[in-house]
Amino acid sequence: MRKSAGLLLFRITGGKPEFFLVHPGGPFWKGKEKGAWSIPKGEFSSEDPLQAARREFLEETGVEIDGDFQELSPVKLKSGKMVYAWAVEGEADAGAIRSNSFPMEWPPKSGRTIMVPEVDKAGWFDTEEAREMLNPAQVALVNELIDKLGS
Repeated sequence: MRKSAGLLLFRITGGKPEFFLVHPGGPFWKGKEKGAWSIPKGEFSSEDPLQAARREFLEETGVEIDGDFQELSPVKLKSGKMVYAWAVEGEADAGAIRSNSFPMEWPPKSGRTIMVPEVDKAGWFDTEEAREMLNPAQVALVNELIDKLGS
């Protein structure tokens, strides 16, 4: 089974939570917004999942995150991949992210390879916006964090 680990970075602004989300790079995701955004995350195998989540956040944003990591319940994506996530309160400048790139064949079956950023943009979203923009399976992460913040 494929598995990813990621961080749900949040901050409290005016008494309300905001969530830091990223948009996947590359031609497939160009123009797709609602339901396309994600928490910064990536695949891992034998590595400690929290360490993998912190590494992936750094690779996708250029920002190193530390703090009080709260484990959230894993979610299963439509692809079958399991996503393990931790919420952490902190700050990141969405306009200054620096993402790793990877080679991708484009157009498909063309034999041409282009370099694509893992993430092409980031943003801070309030609860309703985050629920609208996130990959549907990841909305459960925001909902769980909202419940934890309320208690």
